[in-house]
Amino acid sequence: MKMVLTPEQKQQLEQMHNTERDRRVCDRIKAVLLASEGWSPTMISQALRIHESTVARHLSDYALSEKLKPENGGSPRKNHEHPRQ
Repeated sequence: MKMVLTPEQKQQLEQMHNTERDRRVCDRIKAVLLASEGWSPTMISQALRIHESTVARHLSDYALSEKLKPENGGSPRKNHEHPRQ
């Protein structure tokens, strides 16, 4: 999937990549940036060491809604009323 970014979008993504601590978000940003430079999903998946279908999903998520953060939910945090002894 060819990704077209404006210079402002590219600069914003590069800045986000430099400050982001979540490796998963960084992989999504790198996938979008590499796709905008003409890399194929196969090349991106090999470079990032992730599955090609994952790259395709990241690119699709970004194209549809500029999604970069994983939203896989997880378990709700448990509040412990009594401290451990």
